[in-house]
Amino acid sequence: MLLYTDIITGDELFSDAYPLKEVPGGYEVDCQMITIGAVEVDTGANQSAEEADEVLDDSAETVNNVVYSFRLSQTQFDKKSYMTYIKGYMKDLATKLKELGKSDEEIEAFKKRASELVKKILGNFKDYEFYIGESMNPDGMVALLNYREDGVTPYFTFFKDGVKEQKL
Repeated sequence: MLLYTDIITGDELFSDAYPLKEVPGGYEVDCQMITIGAVEVDTGANQSAEEADEVLDDSAETVNNVVYSFRLSQTQFDKKSYMTYIKGYMKDLATKLKELGKSDEEIEAFKKRASELVKKILGNFKDYEFYIGESMNPDGMVALLNYREDGVTPYFTFFKDGVKEQKL
């Protein structure tokens, strides 16, 4: 199994346990809504007529499985603030890639791929929800949640060059 972590913050973002596909400049990771919490147990016993009705704490909650598994937190951006963030992030990411020994050609290729993905994001900006990693470090990658054409299936977009694969 592969775990993908943010190369700037070290936050765990997703794994290949979820359906993922590579797109120009990034990964799209399919996710789904799951119910966590309350478990209903039927003991088969009949409640006595003399006993008061038992009130159970039904703390079941419906959550996105990637958000829940990797402890992502929702954050907010308007288009202007996202553009400010993404410019700084791309600069920081290019610096980090250089530190990791990437060549100038590899960094230029990253910038081209990332630019294409950013254009796609900005073109559909209103469709996205934004999430940050567990450390809540504002310098890290912002994961983008959107829905497939069916309007029901959620998926995340992550910048490919901003994650490191770790074999588990």
